[in-house]
Amino acid sequence: MQTIERELTVVNKLGLHARSAAAIVRELSKFKSKVVLKKGDTTVDGKSILDIITLDCPKGSRVIVRATGEDAAEAINALIELFANRFGEE
Repeated sequence: MQTIERELTVVNKLGLHARSAAAIVRELSKFKSKVVLKKGDTTVDGKSILDIITLDCPKGSRVIVRATGEDAAEAINALIELFANRFGEE
């Protein structure tokens, strides 16, 4: 089983909020891999909107994303693109 970890920066103006969290969950639901997001000492399920919102990530926050499973690389790449495209908001 493959595990991939990357550090991503929240670059959209509003940070991680309900709409961006929903975009993350919608994207990750396409993959079988388990994905977690971590900020500081808090680690949350990347497929839970409420969990993601609890990370409290304003613009500029750095988040570690870790995917474990057969399609981990694809899941991480999808997140990299989503973060880079500011969750389609700007």
